[in-house]
Amino acid sequence: MAEQIALRLPEHRVERKAILGWALQSAAGFAVLIGGLTVAYVLADAARPWLGPPLVAAIVWAVLQIPGMPLWRYAVHRWEVTDEAVYAVTGWIVREWRVVPISRIQTVDTIRGPIQQLLGLSTLVVTTASSRGAVKIPGLASGTASRVAEELSRITQRTPGDAT
Repeated sequence: MAEQIALRLPEHRVERKAILGWALQSAAGFAVLIGGLTVAYVLADAARPWLGPPLVAAIVWAVLQIPGMPLWRYAVHRWEVTDEAVYAVTGWIVREWRVVPISRIQTVDTIRGPIQQLLGLSTLVVTTASSRGAVKIPGLASGTASRVAEELSRITQRTPGDAT
C-alpha cells in the first residue's frame, strides 16, 4: 500500500530578493495601465467623466498593492523537496497548498524572466501527471533552482512509477 504524504507547511522561504521582483513586476503592470488611462484621459475630452474614476481607482490600488503585495507573498510562499514529494505554498489573495508525490513528476524546468534575471532569481516548474497542472515555485535563487531541478531529476529517475 502506498505511503500517505501529509499536507504540511514546507520548510524553506523564497529569497528576500523576490520581494523586489514582485514589486517591480507589479509597478510595470500598473505603469502600463495608468499610463494608458492617463493618455486616454488627456486626449479624449468627451470620455473624461468615464475615464477619471478608473484612473483614480488604478492609482489608489497601485499605491496599496505595490508595497503590500510583495511583502504578503513573501510571508506566504514556502517550498520544500524531499525524497517523497515536492511541497509548495503559494498565492497572494488565494493561498494554494500543493503536494506532488515524486512518482507523479513528469518534467522539471526553471524559468527566468527579465526581472528575475536582473535579480538572480528563477521559478522552478514541476510538471505533473495531474489535471491540476504544474507546480510553480517562484522567487528561488537561480543556483538553488538549478540544483533542485537536478536533484529532482535524479530522485525521479530512481523512483518507480509511470507518472500517470
